[in-house]
Amino acid sequence: MSPSRVAVKLIFFINGFIHANLAARFPRVQELFSIDNGALGFVLLSSSVGALFAMPFTGWLIIRNGSRRITIFSVFLYCIFVPLVPLMLPFGVTGLVVIFFIMGLTAGMLDVSMNSQAVMVEQQLEKPIMTSFHALFSIGMVAGAFCGSLFVKLETTLFIHLSTIVVLSVGGAAWARYHLIHDKPKEKEVDGPAFRLPNAAMVSIGVIAFCCMLGEGAMADWSTNYMENIAMASPAMAPLGLSAFALAMTIGRFFGDSARIKYGDRKLMVVSGIISIIGISVTLLFNNPYTVITGLFIIGIGLSSIVPIAYSIAGNSKNLPPGVGLAMVTTVGYSGFLFGPPLIGLLANWQSLRIALMLVAFLFIIMTFLSARYKSA
Repeated sequence: MSPSRVAVKLIFFINGFIHANLAARFPRVQELFSIDNGALGFVLLSSSVGALFAMPFTGWLIIRNGSRRITIFSVFLYCIFVPLVPLMLPFGVTGLVVIFFIMGLTAGMLDVSMNSQAVMVEQQLEKPIMTSFHALFSIGMVAGAFCGSLFVKLETTLFIHLSTIVVLSVGGAAWARYHLIHDKPKEKEVDGPAFRLPNAAMVSIGVIAFCCMLGEGAMADWSTNYMENIAMASPAMAPLGLSAFALAMTIGRFFGDSARIKYGDRKLMVVSGIISIIGISVTLLFNNPYTVITGLFIIGIGLSSIVPIAYSIAGNSKNLPPGVGLAMVTTVGYSGFLFGPPLIGLLANWQSLRIALMLVAFLFIIMTFLSARYKSA
């Protein structure tokens, strides 16, 4: 395996690892700042706004500086701000909103730039390996959830916990910076409109990606809270639900490419959607922590292959220029991932977290229906 491929995989791992460690401590953040689910949802919304603001701006930065520089800059910046979360206590919720907005900016930059690096590795190897990079993000989520559970069990302060995992992450990023691909800006070769209206097939794929990524974001940010407050799991056990979900995503992504070859995109999306519906049903219908963990694992298996398939279809559309369909689908998909968790928080504060997650179940049904009706374009 080439050093550049290892380096990009390490960046994906670090991203998932830090995100899961922070998500695993959201109940502690709520306790520390004395905020309810609605307030936490607003805090997460600020992070989402920051990420969506940064993504198009990052594309402009990459054109002028190359994705390597932006990847290095954003991963180090992300690491710097994460341990500052508990230090915002004197500033209350306002300080929390500000720091999450800044973290959203850096996370959005990192997301775009590291995927750009992954595309270049694919081009060097001349074979599709994008799913394997996203599998490393999932592995990072698994490791981060277990790590978060360990720090809870050790009763470590939030600042010490986040500082420790950031030091480890910075060490990995410091090695990776020497092996990322050196890229230079490319001049525009083809004239034409920057934006086009998507056809019906692209709209359908975009909605499928939106439903899937909203569910993924909801599980990533609210599963620990659900485990502790609805399933009544112990604080140390609660992050294991997130770990099970991330582990299942990892397993599914390792076998996703071979499953596509064997069953085809449409059939695999339908089967994956049905599995997701079964998983969310198990999660919402039962209160036993172990049963909920099982449900979260099933959801992870179901969601694991859908977004890679959606991105692959969009990037290879015959009726759109290269990149146009992919840009539309990724933007719609990420909006679900980013705005889903805060929306769940607002609904949970209005009703309950279980009721709020019924929205996710409804979207899984829509996702499966659209997958069954999908026709290539």
